[in-house]
This record gives sequence, C-alpha cells and structure tokens, in this order.
Amino acid sequence: MEQTQSEKKKVVLSLVQPSGVPTLGNYLGAFKNWAGMAKDYDCLFGVADLHAITVRQVPAELRAHTLEVFALLLALGLDPQRETIFVQSQVPEHAQLAWILNCYTQFGEASRMTQFKEKSQSHADNVNVGLFTYPALMAADILLYQADFVPVGEDQKQHLELTRNIAERMNGVYENLFTMPEPFIGKAGARVMSLTEPEKKMSKSDPNQKSFVSLLDTPDVIAKKIKSAVTDSEARVYFSAEKPGVSNLMGIYSCCTGRSYDEIEAEFAGKGYGDFKAAVAEAVVEELRPVQERYKKHLADKAYLLECAAKGAEQASRRASKTLGKAMKKIGFLQL
Repeated sequence: MEQTQSEKKKVVLSLVQPSGVPTLGNYLGAFKNWAGMAKDYDCLFGVADLHAITVRQVPAELRAHTLEVFALLLALGLDPQRETIFVQSQVPEHAQLAWILNCYTQFGEASRMTQFKEKSQSHADNVNVGLFTYPALMAADILLYQADFVPVGEDQKQHLELTRNIAERMNGVYENLFTMPEPFIGKAGARVMSLTEPEKKMSKSDPNQKSFVSLLDTPDVIAKKIKSAVTDSEARVYFSAEKPGVSNLMGIYSCCTGRSYDEIEAEFAGKGYGDFKAAVAEAVVEELRPVQERYKKHLADKAYLLECAAKGAEQASRRASKTLGKAMKKIGFLQL
C-alpha cells in the first residue's frame, strides 16, 4: 500500500558528486529544502560516484568521500525509511542504460556541451571519453527512475535539455518509454555568491578558501570567512544591486533567520558592518550546527551507513531494472 501511495506522487531525483564538501550555497540553495520534499514528492537521492571518475581518483579517497557524502545526505534530515538514498555505482542499471543512451545521442549534441569544453581545459592531461559521454550517464540517472523533476543548477541545465532530447527521440521510436523530465522549481532558495567576489556564484572549487563556507567548517572558520567577506565603504546595511557584497550577506542572513530584507535593514540601522557580519556568522553557525552534529554521528557509525547504502541500492535497483528491462525489450535485445 505504501508503494502505491508513493507512486502517485511526482518523482524527484537528485545526485551529489563525492568531490569535496558542499558549500553553504549548495545548502541554502537546495539541500535545506530536501528533507521536506518527501511530503509532496517521491524522492530519490544518490551519491554520483560514477560521475566522479571522469577525473582521476585515489581509490581510498573515493571510497571515503562516497561514505562522507552519503553521511551528509542523512545529516540533511533525509530518512532511508522515507526516501530512496543510494550510491550510484551500486546500481549497475545506471551504466547499462548509459551505454544504450550513448547510441541514441548524436556526436554533435555531445560536442556542444559547454561543461565538456570547460573541463577539457581544466584537465587537459586527461580528456577521456567518459568526460565526453558524461551527459548520457546523467540522462540515464534521470530516465531510469522516470523522474518528473530534477533540481539543476545553471551549469546542468544544458545536460537536462540533452536528456529531454534523448527521451523525446527514443519515445518517438519506442512509444511511451521515458517520462519527460522537467527542471525542479521548488521552494525558493538563496542564490549564494562568493564572499570574495560577490558577482560570481559561491563554489567549492574556488582556489580562494575565503570565498566559500563549507558545510563542515568550524564556527571559528565560519566567523573568520564572514568577517573577511567583501562589502563596501558605505557602512550601511540595505539591499541593492550596487552593493553585491552586502546584499549577498543579507541573503544568507535572511535564509538562516527567516527575516525579510526590510527587517534586516531595520535591525542594523545605525550599526556598522562589524555588527552585521558578526550576526551573519552566528546565524550561519547555528543553521549548520544540527547538520554537522548529525553528520559526525552518522560518519562514526560506518556499519549503519553501509546498511543504509545497501538498502537504498536494493530499492533503487528494483525500480531501475523495470525501466531498463522495458527499454531492452523495446530495442530488441534477447529476453531470457
């Protein structure tokens, strides 16, 4: 009965790569809302470790980072009893469908992906075929679960569009094969910008450590980073496109406290940026405290993490195999 109920809900899928600790921007922009989505959606969350190996990995570090990100998903308040939480490489249907989708993706389409061009430049010593066919694997991730919605950032919109093109092409040949996925427009999250260059998005890959707050930064580190954030010489707190640094901090403070920009402006009327930054830092520390506490607890219990990962992989594989089996039958592969 429970499964029937969940099938009536729209399906939302989101995967996170195990390549470094996500930032405050990832959290306020998306992660913070994930735990509450299960009420309205049938949710699947995963660790995208297959995607990670387009860049050379140290095996022990890849294993460790995979468990760390899995622990972080649980720390966000996701519940293995309620959502399907899995590690991508433990569901072999992802790689199998990806090969099929490669054969329905045009070379010209794949070569237009801007992320391939950018990563080819940043990893010029390892421009591998996996980097080129990465979007077909991402399409497989989405289409395997007949996902209705996928939360995507600006850098992944092009990949989702390619996924839709592939689905449309295959649906035209093999009727009613894949659900056409849409970008997920959920509860509004903050678009958090770099603390040192507020004109660009906060990113964990930024070489300047002061530009971003990591989800696992200590309170002291968070306070130092917020304190050194770029503002301006006016020393007055109000929201304006002409004040990107201050406006960015106001956005962060608003997301952490629930206060409107007008309320924040009134709160700091007559006060300088020192008071404002101290309050922002404290709000961020308190916002991340329960996540960090749950993360430490989960990471210390490896047996529990592995148990949850095994259960999640089984659940995901059960669903993925239905789509893969349907695709293979329609394409004409031998059925035993």
